[in-house]
Amino acid sequence: QVQLAESGGGSVQAGGSLRLSCAASGYKFSDNCVAWFRQTPGKEREGVAVIYTGDGSTIYADSVKGRFTISQDNAENTVNLQLNSLKPEDTAMYYCAARNFGCNLSTYGYNYWGQGTQVTVSS
Repeated sequence: QVQLAESGGGSVQAGGSLRLSCAASGYKFSDNCVAWFRQTPGKEREGVAVIYTGDGSTIYADSVKGRFTISQDNAENTVNLQLNSLKPEDTAMYYCAARNFGCNLSTYGYNYWGQGTQVTVSS
C-alpha cells in the first residue's frame, strides 16, 4: 500500500526558514510527479511546487518563486521543500502528493496524498 508522510513543519518568525520532507513507502519517486500543496481554513488548496523525478524539472507557484526550492533525495526516497524568507501568508497545512505523469499544480489527478504538516509564520 502506498503511503506518503510529511515532516519538518513548525513555527517560525517571518524571514525564517524550514525544510519539509515527503517520505514514501510502497512507491518509488522515480519517473513520476511529486508535488507540494498548501491549504488554510476557508481557502482552496493551492499548488506550491512540483518536481518530475524523471529529469528534475520543476514548476513553482508565482507566490513562492525565488523563495522555495523543491528537490529529490534518491538515497532516502524523499522529496523535499526548502522554504526560505517565509512570510505570514505562507502559513498553511502543507501536503505532499504524487501522480505518475502530467505534472502540474492542480489537485486534480494526484493519486496519493500525505496527512500534512503545519507551517506557521508569525510577524
